[in-house]
Amino acid sequence: MNLHEYQAKELLKKYNVPVQEGISADSVMAAEEAYRQIKSETNSKFAVIKAQIHAGGRGKGTIQGTEQHGVQVVKSAEEAAAVARNILGGVLVTKQTGPEGKKVNKIFVAKDAYYEGDQPIKEFYLSILLDRSKGQNVIMYSTEGGMDIEEVAEKTPEKIFKEWVYPGGGLMPYQAREIAFNLGLSGQAFKNCVKFVTNLYNAYIGTDASMLEINPLFKTSDDKIIAVDCKLNIDENALMRHPDIEALRDVTEEDPTEVEAGQYNLNFVKLDGNVGCMVNGAGLAMATMDMIKLSGGDPANFLDVGGTANAETVEAGFRIILKDPNVKAILINIFGGIVRCDRVAAGVIEAFNKLGNIEIPIIVRLQGTNAEEAKKLIDESGLKVQSAILLSEAADLVKKAVA
Repeated sequence: MNLHEYQAKELLKKYNVPVQEGISADSVMAAEEAYRQIKSETNSKFAVIKAQIHAGGRGKGTIQGTEQHGVQVVKSAEEAAAVARNILGGVLVTKQTGPEGKKVNKIFVAKDAYYEGDQPIKEFYLSILLDRSKGQNVIMYSTEGGMDIEEVAEKTPEKIFKEWVYPGGGLMPYQAREIAFNLGLSGQAFKNCVKFVTNLYNAYIGTDASMLEINPLFKTSDDKIIAVDCKLNIDENALMRHPDIEALRDVTEEDPTEVEAGQYNLNFVKLDGNVGCMVNGAGLAMATMDMIKLSGGDPANFLDVGGTANAETVEAGFRIILKDPNVKAILINIFGGIVRCDRVAAGVIEAFNKLGNIEIPIIVRLQGTNAEEAKKLIDESGLKVQSAILLSEAADLVKKAVA
């Protein structure tokens, strides 16, 4: 589950991680009031307005049909209101959103972190995630902050450092010091960085995050170390332990079909192909997608109905798949182990009757318990459904459907 910047920063503060403070707003009036409050607290005319969407590259991105960027410095309440008016309700297009962009429903009015002082300011990059190849968490960091880490890796790979942390042992003090040293820090900035990294790792573990990225990690002109931006992804499998975090979910930022699938406990991921697939079991779903590809088609989705497929889940799966105009055929591939094939077939027939006339070809491949009975049910139903028992038969039918 992804979080907005302002939400992630509030979570980090609970772990004593210093962040660039600010106020979220969902209206022009609220943005103007937020600016005045920040100006009063900081005695500075500078503030930063940031569009809140689940995508990076907001600073370089623009609102569709305008030259308004997703992040902009403002110097007055009037300017704050004008920028907020340009951003709120607009569609922000960045490198990560694709050309369709994302609608902006909230902004974050933040305090200026680039104020003048005795020491030079510096921007760094730091992220924490799981390195599956080693079975350890890894802290990846660089002196080249504020840039796309992919660009840094391509042009200056020697400037990317990695520190692996054994999950059971936690981050060791010497590792936090090594990170601060490799970032070239000294004095008070060094000490502040050690505290920052230690608390940030605690936040990563404590929130059951799958990825925590700070870019830029910022050294202020008075040697404070703060998170100017934050991208925080939470492991959905751990949300049962964090009802407070689950309450922060913004479904408007997610694919509507994936949200609907979740309501029926369906594991669904939308893809760009032309063959919809409905399968029970993640492994079988992956194999089915491979088979579709080898047959000359492209999978339009990943849809795992689980081991308890019934008429309701099959009908929901049909409705979700049919919302994709690119789908030219639907393949249902069920292995009858936990669930009997004839029960699934009955569910398919019932769902088909409820949905009415479906123009595109539907191929049903049932194998396992009562597979023969299931095939007979479908063949005698009078519906325009093609049945198969062998995977090779289903592959041939898919090939004909998309030819």
